[in-house]
Amino acid sequence: MTAAPGTPAAFAAALRAREQLVGYWSVLDSPVSTERIARLGYDYVALDAQHGLIEYSGVLASLTAIDTKGSTAVGLVRVEANDPSPIGKALDAGAAGVIVPLIDTAQDAADAVAAVRYPPLGRRSYGPMRAGLRIGPDPADAHEQTVVLAMIETAEGLANVTGICATDGLDGVYIGPSDLRIAIGGATSTDPAVTAEFEAALVTVRQAAAAAGIAAGIHNADGASAAKRLAEGFTFATVSSDLVHLQQAAAAHLAAARATEDSR
Repeated sequence: MTAAPGTPAAFAAALRAREQLVGYWSVLDSPVSTERIARLGYDYVALDAQHGLIEYSGVLASLTAIDTKGSTAVGLVRVEANDPSPIGKALDAGAAGVIVPLIDTAQDAADAVAAVRYPPLGRRSYGPMRAGLRIGPDPADAHEQTVVLAMIETAEGLANVTGICATDGLDGVYIGPSDLRIAIGGATSTDPAVTAEFEAALVTVRQAAAAAGIAAGIHNADGASAAKRLAEGFTFATVSSDLVHLQQAAAAHLAAARATEDSR
């Protein structure tokens, strides 16, 4: 039986099949706005618990909001560290998967996988307080319905990407473009001086993932950039963030409102 669209099972199956998926990034502790975003047609909404402004209670509330009636998306969480505690808490709260930062080696990736999987496949502690209502709750079912993604964002991670992608149980890799650009020598997160090296790094990651048969994703500043990366061969792409779009929309409306005033 095929899982219903918008469910963790359907999302996990699509991601592992390397189908193209589009997501949205959330850094604000605003479950009401996150709920609206989850109804727009995105395949996932990723909550940023590393650099975002969301504490655990906010993650829990936003995951609940993402799962409300009419949602097309599942909730992912970028956890604060490659550690069993935040990974387990995000999954117990109902995340359909975790994005784990700063993966430098295949061992780092294996540790992330172990934190997501129950024994004997891993070392996740059993206690799906909210997740059990929607994911699993039996370990075998939870394994099928929950994904783990490793971030490639350091020079060491890039150098070891082939081994990382070959890690048993890893579902995909996810490029953090700002950190990766700095890691390869950029003076800033958008430094154009290292564009050639950056683009070559993206090809390296994408090809390593394809060779291993796992998903390859990347964060993007806007939808057009996401479309470009998907056309290049990435299998999932995330668009901007709620905070960035709030600022952009507010600035655009302010400029429009003052246009007549400025023309006097």
